[in-house]
Order: sequence, then structure tokens, then C-alpha cells
Amino acid sequence: MNLRRLIPIFDSSVSNWALEARLLRWLTLIWLFVGLIMLFSASYPVADARQNDGLYYFKRQLLWVFVSLIGFNIIVNLPLQKILGVSHWFLLLFLGLIFVTLIPGLGKKAFDAARWIAIGPIPIQPSELIKPFLVLQSARLFGQWERISWRIRLAWLGIFGLVLLGILAQPNLSTTALCGMTIWLIALASGLHYKYLGGTAIGGVMLAILSISIKEYQRKRVMSFLNPWADATGDGYQLVQSLLAVGSGRTWGSGYGLSQQKLFYLPIQDTDFIFAVFAEEFGFVGSMVLMLLLATFATLGLIVALKAKNPVHQLVAIGVTILMVGQSLLHIGVATGSLPTTGLPLPMFSYGGNSMIASLIAAGLLIRVARESNEAEVVPLQKPLLENGRKRRSFHRTRN
Repeated sequence: MNLRRLIPIFDSSVSNWALEARLLRWLTLIWLFVGLIMLFSASYPVADARQNDGLYYFKRQLLWVFVSLIGFNIIVNLPLQKILGVSHWFLLLFLGLIFVTLIPGLGKKAFDAARWIAIGPIPIQPSELIKPFLVLQSARLFGQWERISWRIRLAWLGIFGLVLLGILAQPNLSTTALCGMTIWLIALASGLHYKYLGGTAIGGVMLAILSISIKEYQRKRVMSFLNPWADATGDGYQLVQSLLAVGSGRTWGSGYGLSQQKLFYLPIQDTDFIFAVFAEEFGFVGSMVLMLLLATFATLGLIVALKAKNPVHQLVAIGVTILMVGQSLLHIGVATGSLPTTGLPLPMFSYGGNSMIASLIAAGLLIRVARESNEAEVVPLQKPLLENGRKRRSFHRTRN
């Protein structure tokens, strides 16, 4: 592999990509750039207070971005068939690591949830890293559903069930719901029979209700979501502060870096509630621009899926679009009080290396599908001129 391809700016092959692939690449890089600018603003006060360095989280995020972009460029330049051929090994690896987080002493706790494994100074969050491989393996399973035996079907459905139960046991209801909905929607897009989809949907809803009934903190979150102002200094505090941030932005926002809620009023403002800071600083207009970016990404993702000729490739494109745009909408819904408070990062905005790696790998997969779906249609601009020149010379020789 050409090492220059590992750095996005120097990838000379981009000019030969299909239009959708080039547009998605630029859209991903713009999304990433805006996210870094927003993280700088949202994380500065808390980094200055905790680490005596306002740039602490921003500098660490830049390192993760560098690592993630290398993975991103490997994915966009690697045949999708090869990626699909090893996706199940990565899924099984991260599934094992998910259950390792549940072992006392090995799982690293935060907010009463064991979601990380500390490998030296590097925290690994397998429930984030597994997302793109869950999309790949779901696409492989449901894209070949009619051609495989029930033994293989049930084996992989069982593995998907273990993934969801493992994440739920951490506990992490929001990521479980996102992964479950992604698998279910990929199955729906594949044309799976409605009796299977209906039964699975009912089972998923019942599992969520059971989890909320058992876990007191989840139940409190749902109750505070219904009326956060009833306990504005207790269970509803986080949502109230988020709503104050969003409302304070009004039409044009308070201006970049001028959010008041990020000054230790709004908790975890650089991760799960970073959109609230964005809305306060850039207002309704900025929020609509971000929504337009998401809508454009979703539209391009669907166009890529429609143009893909391989059913598995179609489902990969649909799954990545659901994962990236769906997670973003869930994050925004939580910050605006439209959904119960959960712990989902905003892709390429929120602080966290695992989320960054998963987001850029997912985006890379969508671009790879776009490249392969349109490869036959892409012709270098100078090639026809050379061919026409050869034809003219051949014609003159024939006449002479």
C-alpha cells in the first residue's frame, strides 16, 4: 500500500473516485473539523480546572484523530470483500472484551457503569469499537439470509443477542438500544419476513422495559425526562441545564467560545451533552446547519445503497448511515429533551478516542461501498483523449 494514502490530504487516488465517494469524504472531513472546533470550546474550562491545561482534552483528541484517520484511509483503499472476510473476528474479539469489562477489577467504572478496560494509559471501550463490525456482520448475515442454513442463522443471531446482553449488563441501555435498532433496521432493509421482525421488536421493547424496571437510575432518568423541572436540582438537573443552554442560543447563538452553561453548570458538556454547548454558541441557525449536514450525509448514504449492486454492500451502506445519523439524532434528542437522558456521544464531536475510531471507520466503510459501486463508471479525464488520439493515428495509417 502507498504510504501517502494514509494521510487524507496526500491521497492522489481521490480524483478517480466516484462522485458520491468524493462528496462523502469531504463531508466526513468537514464534520470532523467542525467537531474538533466545538470540542476545543466545550472542553477548555473543564480541562483547565481538572488538568491545569485548557488544551489537555483537545490535544488528546488530536492524537486519536490522527490514529483514526490512518484507519479511515486503510478502509477506503481496501477491497470491501477483504474487510467483510475478517469482520467476524473483530466482532468476536470485542464481544469477548465486553464480557471482560464485567469482571470486577478488570472493568473500569465510570458513573456506576463498567464500560472500559484500561490498557496502560489507554482506555478501551469495546461497546463503541464493536459498532462498525456489528454493521458489517449484520449485512453479511441478512444479505445472504436465503443462501445459508438455519444453523448458521441461529448461531449469528445468538452472537448478536450476546452482544446486546453484554452491553446491557454493563449497564449501557442507550448503546444497547442503538445497536439493537441498527441490526433490526438492517434486517428490515434486507426484506426479512415481518413475523421475525415483529417478534424481535416486541422482545427488544420488553427487554428495555425490564431493564428500566430493575435499574433504579434508569427509571429515575425516564421520570425526570417527563418533567425535569419537578426536581431541577436533583434528577432533572442535567436536562434542565441542557435546555437552558439550548434556549440561551436563541437565533444566532451567543458566539463561539461564549457559552455560559459550559462553565460548570452543565455536566459532561464535552461528551454526552456537547450539542447543548453547540446550540448555545451557534443558536438555531447553527443547529439547522448541523441538521442539514446530517441530512446530506443520510441522502448520500441512501444514494450509495441504491447504486450498490451487491446486496451485502447495500446493507453495509444502509447500516453505516443508520449508525452515524441515528446516533447523532439520538444525541440531539437527549440534549433537547425530546428523548430520555442517555449516554450517547455525538459522532466526531464528543471527546473520546473509541468513539472517534468507530465513527471514522464507519464513514470509511460507506465511502468504500461508494467507490466499489461506481468504480466501473469512473473514467479518468485524460483517458478518452489518449484513446481518441490512438484511434486517429490508426485511422490515418489505414488510409495511407
